[in-house]
Amino acid sequence: MVDKVQITQEGFDNLKKELQKLIDVDRPANIARLQHARSMGDLRENSEYSASKEEQGLIEGRIGELQMLIEQSEVIKTDGKSNVVGLGCEVDVEVNGKKDTYFIVGEYEADPMNKKLSQSSPIGKALKGKEIGEIVEVTVPAGKLEFKILDIRAT
Repeated sequence: MVDKVQITQEGFDNLKKELQKLIDVDRPANIARLQHARSMGDLRENSEYSASKEEQGLIEGRIGELQMLIEQSEVIKTDGKSNVVGLGCEVDVEVNGKKDTYFIVGEYEADPMNKKLSQSSPIGKALKGKEIGEIVEVTVPAGKLEFKILDIRAT
């Protein structure tokens, strides 16, 4: 039995878009590049051919990975309301006197630079299941932080 990968609808849609781009745009461009490189002569000393073959391997590997992820995905539905933090929630918090907003997402759609935290990250784990008004202490590489949950919205 294969474990399902929990993901938001937005994350699932992004995986499908990336897969379509790889199949419809990147793969054909790589094939054309390979054909051009082959026409340049001796393949043993052809750096363009070697680079194209390497790119082909990366593209095909990513296509396989995305197909597997999409097949194993379990899209978590939210109704726009939530009393507790969970996957697909937008959470307003106060940390060290500053207000911030985080999105709790699945592992494969995490993007900390854009405030998308995996539900299995230290902060995501600490916030998950908590309610408005609760204070959560989280140990991160920079030390201990206290998060006060101000609001929760299911997206």
